[in-house]
Amino acid sequence: MKILEALREILERREWTDLIELLIIGFAVFATMRFLRGTRGARLLRGFTFLLIGGTLVVYLLANVLDLERITVLAPYFVGAMFLIALVAFQPELRRALIRLGAASWIIESVRQMDRSIDAVVDTAAYLSKNKIGALIAFERDTEFGALIEGGCKLDSEVTKELLTTIFWPGSALHDMGVIISQGRIAAAAVQFPLTESGNVDPSLGSRHRAAIGLSEDSDAVIVVISEETGIISVVDKGKMRRFLTAETLKQLLKDELGRPPENVNEDA
Repeated sequence: MKILEALREILERREWTDLIELLIIGFAVFATMRFLRGTRGARLLRGFTFLLIGGTLVVYLLANVLDLERITVLAPYFVGAMFLIALVAFQPELRRALIRLGAASWIIESVRQMDRSIDAVVDTAAYLSKNKIGALIAFERDTEFGALIEGGCKLDSEVTKELLTTIFWPGSALHDMGVIISQGRIAAAAVQFPLTESGNVDPSLGSRHRAAIGLSEDSDAVIVVISEETGIISVVDKGKMRRFLTAETLKQLLKDELGRPPENVNEDA
């Protein structure tokens, strides 16, 4: 009962500034979790947050109820030590964040780079479809694929028709699995996408299509699939598949789904 009374007193003493501070902290935690989503750091952050908030709350309540002055003095140093540990634990994620800030991805050049990437993927899809060569290409959006990329063959290269064709060429070391395009560049090849566990998938679809659906169920990625047996071009987004696409419809679909404005084509020009 003493703990509940102490908690009630603490809540009654709160002011509007405290509420604003809590909202800012909550937003910061949300933004960090969103940034780390899809990486190994997400689980680590959840554990760290639980330990920090739970530990601080318990220590603060006990210190106030039992008048533990030494604990009250030492608690801030403990929290500071936890933040130093977090800097070491999240070093890869922090490094990636600084790289992204330095790259200034919001500048117009990144838009042009994505447009060039879409054009290269469309040209590649048309060529592979014509020659019935299978392919699996995922465009990363908000859900980041840090863990998947680490499990594949890292490239960090420009998206070109020549490179994509070489990757998926039959007999190459990387052709069996998928490619991830992140921020307009090929982040990795030979990436193993998760297979869907849904029983509603057309049994005639192969493992590439099942992997595309599986990845789209776990993320907001847009995945392009070229069938090795039929050459049919498909796009999977949010678990839904659109098939029998031409190069023109694929290009427009990718521009729409990836946030690019549709092309204004004047038929009378």
